[in-house]
Amino acid sequence: MIFSAFAQISVWGVLAASAFGFVFGGVYFGALVPKYYAIAMGRKSIPAAKPDMLTILGPFLCNIVIIVTTGALMRLIGIAALADALSFGLVVGVGYLLAMCMTIAINPNFPRPFYYTLVNAPYFLVSSLLTSAVLFLLG
Repeated sequence: MIFSAFAQISVWGVLAASAFGFVFGGVYFGALVPKYYAIAMGRKSIPAAKPDMLTILGPFLCNIVIIVTTGALMRLIGIAALADALSFGLVVGVGYLLAMCMTIAINPNFPRPFYYTLVNAPYFLVSSLLTSAVLFLLG
């Protein structure tokens, strides 16, 4: 039963949500918050590293895993309305993505874990909400 939910996920929904996440991530982290991200990482005075294939494709592939998992969970719990999909996206965004972001940042290598989470929060929340909406609408 659990694995059959994966077969019910819309490929178009996954592709659309993945494309959105890739473009939104590029704009968000590349144009909107790079200065704040550097501050959060304690690297304000260090020139930004050039993105390589790992820093471009790695998050994209990880996001696909998140999207597919979100789609399977939505099928398993029977999301039947857009409002439910958005509520689910909010729960996943706050309960998993933001909490995990904060968990990762609470270590000696992150000088400002709360600021780091605050900088990343809009991306994770918007992505989670739109992923859930897209998967519902194209599902």
